[in-house]
Amino acid sequence: MPVKIRLQRHGKKGKPFYWVVAADARAKRDGRYLEKIGTYNPNTNPATVNINVDTAVKWLENGAQPTDTARTLLSYRGVMLKHHLNGGVRKGAHTQEEADAKFEAWATEKEAKIQAKVEGLTKAEADERAKALAAEKEVNEKRIADAKAVEEEAIAAEAAAKAEAEEEAAAEEATEEAPAAEEAKEEVAEEATEEATEEAPAAEEAIEEVAEEATEDAAEDAPAAE
Repeated sequence: MPVKIRLQRHGKKGKPFYWVVAADARAKRDGRYLEKIGTYNPNTNPATVNINVDTAVKWLENGAQPTDTARTLLSYRGVMLKHHLNGGVRKGAHTQEEADAKFEAWATEKEAKIQAKVEGLTKAEADERAKALAAEKEVNEKRIADAKAVEEEAIAAEAAAKAEAEEEAAAEEATEEAPAAEEAKEEVAEEATEEATEEAPAAEEAIEEVAEEATEDAAEDAPAAE
């Protein structure tokens, strides 16, 4: 029975999640499988690949053929390397201990690279988040400053309008008081003229009376003089 190591799709629509399985090559892609070897999640960054290395190597040694995508995932987790090293042990090129040491060294280095990439992405995300927060803060500060400037302009405009209204009111009041002062002045002048007019005949009468009395006195004194 030909066996293939391939991906079987699971997960939600738009968010696929795959199982890495050993299945009969004649079976449907998402149908029955012989054994689940691992999982592949492309929704994370970097993608998450979990493979049971020993199980995968066993299937390869039994003649299973991986698809191109499955081969890439197996290589990513060192399955193809371990399969190659085990072939060298069988041929006597090196001992099992040497093969295991080489694989462990490779696995350690691989994990360090993956971790460095994760940390690099985390740092990049943190930097992007900090930049976004700084930009948002700058926008908020500008918005507050603009609102404050508008408020200050409105207050200044209101104060100017109030001062202008007060000046107009004072001007109108002064304009209204001017005719009243003129009228009062004219009234005082008229009263003074009337008083002078009334007093003039009285003065003339007094003068005439004094003159008549003087004439009478002179007439009375004239015979006595004779």
